[in-house]
Amino acid sequence: MGELPAMGEFPSGFAAVLKLKVFTRAALAAFPVLLGNCQKRASGAGRGGREGNDVDSLMKGDSSSAPPILRRPTYGVPQRRRRERSRARLDLPFLEAEAVPEVSEKYEISSVPTFLFFKNSQKMDRLDGAHAPELTKKVQRHASSGSFPPSGNEHPKEDLSLRLKKLTHAARCMLFMKGTPQEPRCGFSKQMVEILNKHNIQFSSFDVFSDEEVRQGLKTYSNWPTYPQLYVSGELIGGLDIIKELEASKELDTICPKAPKLEERLKVLTNKASVMLFMKGNKQEAKCGFSRQILEILNSTGVEYETFDILEDEEVRQGLKTYSNWPTYPQLYVKGELVGGLDIVKELKENGELLPILKGEN
Repeated sequence: MGELPAMGEFPSGFAAVLKLKVFTRAALAAFPVLLGNCQKRASGAGRGGREGNDVDSLMKGDSSSAPPILRRPTYGVPQRRRRERSRARLDLPFLEAEAVPEVSEKYEISSVPTFLFFKNSQKMDRLDGAHAPELTKKVQRHASSGSFPPSGNEHPKEDLSLRLKKLTHAARCMLFMKGTPQEPRCGFSKQMVEILNKHNIQFSSFDVFSDEEVRQGLKTYSNWPTYPQLYVSGELIGGLDIIKELEASKELDTICPKAPKLEERLKVLTNKASVMLFMKGNKQEAKCGFSRQILEILNSTGVEYETFDILEDEEVRQGLKTYSNWPTYPQLYVKGELVGGLDIVKELKENGELLPILKGEN
């Protein structure tokens, strides 16, 4: 049949719906073939007004009357695999998002491809974007479990309100968004992050794509149907439009907490523990030879200490060099005062001075 395209090579303008009832090895074996054939799928399906009802019928298990746009692709799939796939009850219909706008709106299809997972006519899970490894994990997880739990199913439904309350209070300023501040996955979330960063607002975030239960539950919990959503002290402030209005009226700076200035932050970090090591990596995994050597020396003293991974915070990494006038890492601090780097620590150990310094006796 020839080499199949990679999972990430999805045709532009398509959203996919996955409906999985019973899983077998045959179904999973056919899965890459089905994905591969999405590029070979014939276009030109009818654009009548019945697609919305057809989608609902399809989700209930009736695909016999579905128009071509909703039928699962078979072109290029060997007949044996078609039989296996049919026995496995794996339905993989493809919908052209632009052809069924009412369906795209109903299921919040904001990017393509989007995979929706259904069982017993209920949407149980979703995956936005062509993330092949994550898609494989979801299919394998649901297949191996024999059930179809939604994301975050380890939390009982009756605890959802309590869980949402904890999440909205997880930080003084909490942003529920699509993606992360480093990698927003929608334009509105990206704009929100840019505004918050521009105003030096300190916030934590939650990726609603990572938990379908939270994504849907928060809409009801706060009576706000869209994302992003910004909370301060557990109270909903609003979405992007509200934040833009607050920015224009100069109120945003009075509502949201400011991030501390770098110098203040560095002072807090260097005093976080009596002995603080700023290094590349952490206690469990040093990411450079110098950091590994200083860990070995500190561990041999038996003195308690904490570490900070400078590779995870570029602002701290660069700022600490100026703050302490020390250009390299690792850097060791005792009670907020710089002791030095690896060479200094080695000298102190050889002279028998290291342990008294770490204990604060000198």
